[in-house]
Amino acid sequence: MNAHANTNTDANPDLPGAQVLARDSFIEMNARERARSLLDAEGQRELLGPFDALYSPWLPRQGIVAQADDGVIVLRGQLDGREAVVLAVEGRFQGGSIGEVCGAKIAGSLELALLDCEAGRPVLPVLLLETGGVRLQEANLGLAAIAEIQSAVVALRRHVPVVAVVAGMVGCFGGMSLVAGLCSHIVLTRQARLGMNGPEVIEQEAGLEELDAGDRRLVWGLIGGEQRVACGLADVLVEDDAAQVRARVLDCTRAPPAAARSSQVQLWRARIEAAAADAVLDARALRGLWNGNAGQPAGDGR
Repeated sequence: MNAHANTNTDANPDLPGAQVLARDSFIEMNARERARSLLDAEGQRELLGPFDALYSPWLPRQGIVAQADDGVIVLRGQLDGREAVVLAVEGRFQGGSIGEVCGAKIAGSLELALLDCEAGRPVLPVLLLETGGVRLQEANLGLAAIAEIQSAVVALRRHVPVVAVVAGMVGCFGGMSLVAGLCSHIVLTRQARLGMNGPEVIEQEAGLEELDAGDRRLVWGLIGGEQRVACGLADVLVEDDAAQVRARVLDCTRAPPAAARSSQVQLWRARIEAAAADAVLDARALRGLWNGNAGQPAGDGR
């Protein structure tokens, strides 16, 4: 028996875990690699990249080493032959936080795409969001940038689908979670987290009795990718595989327009009030109650 052959998943595609090991992990990629994996291979070009040296003027004043692209990658190209722009937040730089420079890059790119759409040249925007929200060191400037991003998303979705992808491991929180909520479609992996406040922030501000941020099952049962899709707060659940992420993004760009979540305020308010009235809710019960199926099975509860 060839012992080496038994451990080679390429030679033994039916071995347990072989398909998982064969995937090209989207989560393990950096922001630039993620953006490149989405767009067609030919014709990609980066706008306002590292050689343009757009450093934050505020971080060095606080002893923080700035990054030349300020943690946001802007890549123009085509998505299955259609013009597109991908905006990828680098979660490994300052937790993917949004400050003056990187926020302006996102807002400006979306506004340029809007001008193209209004001129009859559709550009598909895709936002890859790994962000804790506004950068505390640039709070007011970051908040202003996020407001401009939100305005651009709302204007753009009248012309083309605006797709948000949250993969992990940072998640998408704060003002940028509102940006995701304004998008036409939200794609999540199981490892993703999406919410207004991160679990660590909730624990810090409200205490362990409110939320134990170290309880992974609880956290993902509240704001994890599978739970968010099951509750209708996101649209597509995808495995951590670059090819599958691209395929689901393409599906979203071809899907007929649906009612924007931000236009269904009364629906969400009623669901929040119903959930708040229940003293104890686990992940399974929350899915049922949120979808109007209290008492009925709703997935595996993870």
